[in-house]
Amino acid sequence: MPAEGSVATVAAAIRTEAGRRRAGERLPSTREFTRRLGVSPVTVSRALAALVSEGVVITRPGEGSFVAARPAAGSGQVADFSWQTLALGERRTSASGLLVSLEEPAADEIPLASGYLHPSLLPVRALAAAMARAGRRPDAWQRPPVTGIDGLRAWFARGIGGQVDAADVIVTAGAQGALTAAFRALVPAGEVLLVESPTYPGALAAAASAGIRVAPVPVDHDGIRPDALARAFAATGARAVYCQPTFQNPTGVVLSAQRRPQVLAAAAAAGAFVLEDDYGRYLAHERPAPPPLITEATDGRVVHLTSLTKPASPSLRIGALIARGPVAERLRAVRVVDDFFVSRPLQETALELVSSPAWPRHLANLARALAARRSTLALALQQRIPQFTIPVLPRGGVCLWVRMPGQVAEDQLAVRAARHGVVISPGRSFHPAEPPGSFIRLSFAAAARPEDLHEGVRRLALALAAG
Repeated sequence: MPAEGSVATVAAAIRTEAGRRRAGERLPSTREFTRRLGVSPVTVSRALAALVSEGVVITRPGEGSFVAARPAAGSGQVADFSWQTLALGERRTSASGLLVSLEEPAADEIPLASGYLHPSLLPVRALAAAMARAGRRPDAWQRPPVTGIDGLRAWFARGIGGQVDAADVIVTAGAQGALTAAFRALVPAGEVLLVESPTYPGALAAAASAGIRVAPVPVDHDGIRPDALARAFAATGARAVYCQPTFQNPTGVVLSAQRRPQVLAAAAAAGAFVLEDDYGRYLAHERPAPPPLITEATDGRVVHLTSLTKPASPSLRIGALIARGPVAERLRAVRVVDDFFVSRPLQETALELVSSPAWPRHLANLARALAARRSTLALALQQRIPQFTIPVLPRGGVCLWVRMPGQVAEDQLAVRAARHGVVISPGRSFHPAEPPGSFIRLSFAAAARPEDLHEGVRRLALALAAG
């Protein structure tokens, strides 16, 4: 954790930068400040938060940080926000790690941290055509059913298979919205949720925001370990486990066929739910993803979460929760309270997209492109940084989980890498507890061209040597 003096020093530098700009003018990105000042993105985020509280800076999610309006000359009035310190109380939510990954990279940076596809990999024309067709529907701007339009719910149900019916599907505003709703529905505040270790940082942030405690369960090359899961249920009394059986983020592993019934059995013995995050179903490489875990559970034990955002577009915020039994009613209630329903034009656009012949063509092209990029990045690491190892070469997803020698400090390497124009994700943020080694996650999907992956690894090697 950075020292308070470091945060103060960075805040002073940003304050000086803001003083040279007009009110409302955009400030450099967190990544740019990270590179200039030689500190971690977390330190920059904390410095920005301090300046927001002072009224020097304002932030707009998804857009960046801007110079705040200054009080009129001679007014003598400075806004006092100190009362908010007591009113807000203890901070439970931190989005610093997520915001860094969501920022647009500078033109000269190579992004190896983002989990989103480069625009060249998106079905842009098909999306535009789908939106145009959706806009011509006579009911496009009418209020949709709170659980989603019928055609989209039916499409999600067909894609899952098994005994899932359209009535079991709740359309959500992307996977993150589904995740936060499911956590709050399944786990009371203050209780324990079991999670894979390592796991998706957005899940850890969502749990913290809901006041939920997390307990880690280790993952190996065959997925979450059923023996450790059973022990964790017994030790914590948890009534839910969050896992990614297919192309787990960040490791890329797939839950083995042998372990699938064992995971369900461990949950059944504990009287617990399994929240299956199936984010990577449409990101398979050489062969299709295995069937979802929910197709093997006939008792409603598995709550399934999926999304179109990753394979289609970051702005197509359409996902789904699939549940059976009384838990489905609770999930519907949480979703209605959150925001009533998901935009109908967006739902209609999604339905038009996935119902068109362009959708399977896009998925086939995407599979080939991701497989080639994965191999390119793995080869570049082998050639330039052979001391870095890849425990599992994934068959789907968008990233490599890379283990480094123990003497390499991942946070420091990330800072040095940013100075060399390449952005990486330190592995620590993926672990809910102390990590068992030094790791980084490298994405092969966000770079503009496959050859940029070689250049990114070259820069990473220079950053490693600079240490």
